[in-house]
Amino acid sequence: MTDSTAGPQPGDNEPNGDLTSGLSAHAAAVGDEEPEQPRHRVIGTPPPAEARTLLKTPPPGAPGGPPVPRQRELPADPDDLVSAKRAERVVVACFLIATLAGLGFIASYLIFQVHSVTNVLHSNLALGSTMGLAFLALAVGAVIWVRRLMPWVERTEARKLLRSSPEDRAAFAETFEEGAEASQFTKRPMVRRTLIAATVPVALAPIVLLRDLGPLPGTSLDHTVWRKGMRLLNYGANTPIRPADFASPGGMVTVVPDGFQDDFNALAKAAVIIIKFPPNIIQFSAKPQPGRVVQNWTVDNIVAYSKICTHVGCPAALYEQTTHHILCPCHQSTFDAARGAQVIFGPATRALPQLPMTVDAQGFLIARHDFIEPVGPSFWERGPS
Repeated sequence: MTDSTAGPQPGDNEPNGDLTSGLSAHAAAVGDEEPEQPRHRVIGTPPPAEARTLLKTPPPGAPGGPPVPRQRELPADPDDLVSAKRAERVVVACFLIATLAGLGFIASYLIFQVHSVTNVLHSNLALGSTMGLAFLALAVGAVIWVRRLMPWVERTEARKLLRSSPEDRAAFAETFEEGAEASQFTKRPMVRRTLIAATVPVALAPIVLLRDLGPLPGTSLDHTVWRKGMRLLNYGANTPIRPADFASPGGMVTVVPDGFQDDFNALAKAAVIIIKFPPNIIQFSAKPQPGRVVQNWTVDNIVAYSKICTHVGCPAALYEQTTHHILCPCHQSTFDAARGAQVIFGPATRALPQLPMTVDAQGFLIARHDFIEPVGPSFWERGPS
């Protein structure tokens, strides 16, 4: 039994005893106090959570912080969606009309034949109407698309270096995607599909027209219809010619190949002029060379030259008897007939080719063979030599 009135007992001054009593007294004191009220944060000071952490988030755009949100440069849709929907129907209708017109052009080309003047008139009318309607409908649809479906935006770009930075390239790619979205090309499939359908017939039309070109000519265009033994006919009268028919020197006659006097396609290259010269005027040579007439290709000082000017293909039909010059009336090219029809004036650059000729058993002028070089302008049908 312990006496409460006794003095200090052993162990009263030990640390454990003091700590226990101290904690008990603090606990009693805390339990008696009221809880502390929350304090208001002063403006400009960090929040309590941020003040107690060492890992603070940088603001947007700062190093290590999140990127600044980018604002769109182009709106995704026009302002008035109701009006845009109506415009979409009009654009689709225009593209459908262009599609039908393009198909009508191809059908007109296949249906209307051109074997008469009336058929050519009908064919031209059908082809011109359908192709014109196709282009008109495409143009109207494209204009309405741009003016009514795409949003109205003004864009300016400052002058920069020729090579763009990676950031600019990335920004362009993003702008391009936004532009594709704003153009409504991906959002409105009917517009896209009808546009493709309208352009396909127009793209196929030139391929269909290429059928008229026929097979490749090869080297056949380098020659005319003149052949060995073919008689020279007086053009108009269509009668064969004897050397004695030239009563006096100085005359020039247009001749055509026998059997082709009514074939204008053949005469466009095969027309020939023959000239009778006085003696000792022609500069002869034994073989073809510039400025000379091949002697064994002539008969009694009669020389035959191509009538097709070597400049642009006009008929060289004028002849000066005193100077022995052949003139082309289109651009005044002048050729010396006594010296192998060499060019002495004008834009032509080649001499008129000489036609080799002789006489047959009846004494009529005939061709030895065709021209040895292409006739006509230098840019006509010049195949490899």
